[in-house]
Amino acid sequence: MTTLVVGIGIGLVAGVLSGLFGIGGGVIIVPVLVYIGFAQREATGTSLAALVAPVGLLGVIEYARRHEIRVPYAVGIAIGLVAGVLIGAKVAGRTSNATLQRLFGVVLLAASVRFLLFSPK
Repeated sequence: MTTLVVGIGIGLVAGVLSGLFGIGGGVIIVPVLVYIGFAQREATGTSLAALVAPVGLLGVIEYARRHEIRVPYAVGIAIGLVAGVLIGAKVAGRTSNATLQRLFGVVLLAASVRFLLFSPK
């Protein structure tokens, strides 16, 4: 399979899940890229590069059309993301790929346990 086709497939799956659940980059794209041979930092950087502008726009338009966006929260989150992604990228640059993978696994595991065991009835 060519790199272009693999990328489109990963993006399609991540896009559908992002539209459904608000996930994609960290939960789908990064693990798949690591699985196919990317270093953790390369996978994270590639995911961020793909997500920057085009991804969110169409989803935002659809959710806004249905009045399902709380704008003040979205603005606050966006401000936090701008600062957070810069801090995270700087820390990742000084952290080994193995450590980043383990930390990422802990985050995914914690999220999984929370959703499996503590979801509302």
